[in-house]
Amino acid sequence: MAHIQVIVGSTRPGRVGRNVADWFMSQAQIPAGSTVEIIDLADINLPMLDEPKSAMMDQYSKDHTKSWSQIISKADGYVWVTPEYNHGTSAVLKNAIDYLYKEWAYKPVAFVGYGGMGATRAIEHLVNIASELRMFPLKSRYHVLDVWAAFNNDGSIKPELVRGDASSLLSEVTKVSDATKSLRQ
Repeated sequence: MAHIQVIVGSTRPGRVGRNVADWFMSQAQIPAGSTVEIIDLADINLPMLDEPKSAMMDQYSKDHTKSWSQIISKADGYVWVTPEYNHGTSAVLKNAIDYLYKEWAYKPVAFVGYGGMGATRAIEHLVNIASELRMFPLKSRYHVLDVWAAFNNDGSIKPELVRGDASSLLSEVTKVSDATKSLRQ
């Protein structure tokens, strides 16, 4: 049974990241036997990285880092939800990732991107980061294009502005998570 975390990677006022994550989850069929939770970085409220030692050393001194480590350690795989800012991911998502190291290792990650072009470049940025963390970045993508025009009045997203299949993405994360479980033990 895989536990997947969908991490919302934007905290700025007026953001749509949580709306995108909620919409993604409403469109996804959760694979049998799996659980999914949304982790909103706005609720976690990590300061800019302030650990005196590298995360690779696994010697956390700050309570917020220890708490973040416990949250992330619970997951078997991830879906990172990212905006695109200046051809890259958000600073808050990169900061949250950089706090930890071993907690990410040998786990799959898929991507949900939103922006003018569906955060394609931000996702490519995250693929490189995930690889360095010894994660398994998956090919599965879910893009919300032209995000400023993507929402209907009821909060749903116009299907013509979505690329990808939410259920297939979650299914792939779960399958790879199950297949790589022995690497994490």
